Amino acid sequence: MAASVDLNADMGESFGPWVMGRDAEILQVVTSANVACGFHGGDPGVMAETIRIASANGVGIGAHPGFPDLQGFGRRRMQMATGDLQNAIRYQLGAIQGMARSQGATVRHFKLHGALSNMCAEDEAMARACYEAALSVDPDVIIFVLAATAQERAVTSLGCKWAGEIFADRAYNDDATLVDRSLPDAVIHDPAHAALRVVKMVQSDAIIAESGAHIPARIDTICLHGDNAAALQIARTVRAGLETAGIALAPVGA
Repeated sequence: MAASVDLNADMGESFGPWVMGRDAEILQVVTSANVACGFHGGDPGVMAETIRIASANGVGIGAHPGFPDLQGFGRRRMQMATGDLQNAIRYQLGAIQGMARSQGATVRHFKLHGALSNMCAEDEAMARACYEAALSVDPDVIIFVLAATAQERAVTSLGCKWAGEIFADRAYNDDATLVDRSLPDAVIHDPAHAALRVVKMVQSDAIIAESGAHIPARIDTICLHGDNAAALQIARTVRAGLETAGIALAPVGA
């Protein structure tokens, strides 16, 4: 079991007057924020404000790029030429870096969003292409990967800095991929259930699938989705559960 774990949330996914999530409150609970870069959610003003609040709370800042799919919130699978996909990654990471630097903040980590992340969890070559693009912009950025998937194999082959991630609010298949959102109970809304399973996984150094199967995994960071209606309560309950179990929380790379 790790000496400490990070608790991260997907943030900054509002767009103009359309508000997504309770970011300001969640940023008082989590230790890292994955900030949308404008392709699946977010806009320049939302990015800047999310980074400002995160910095004020001592929360680690990360880039959260996705497919160019505002209408589908980045959760629709897309086919892009490798070069186009890599440039989309560079563009989004650069946008967050610019916003952060303007406020004296640093982008510490990088994490793929939605359908792009799910596809890379299945396709090592695609994951490697995305990560190579990010590393071409910032060789020292910490890559958050879905633990025990093709994403982890990609960063291992690259030899870069990385952190293994599990989800507090998503159900798992036996191959460590996430249960498709279209299926029943794929998204967890019960804070107590989320906290209990997270503590068990951290203590076991394993992902626990819906079947009960234990998949050995390096667990450095735990994610919850900011657009989950129960996100704030899940964040508070998961954090309390970890602390009660004697598991310290700290941003990755702090």
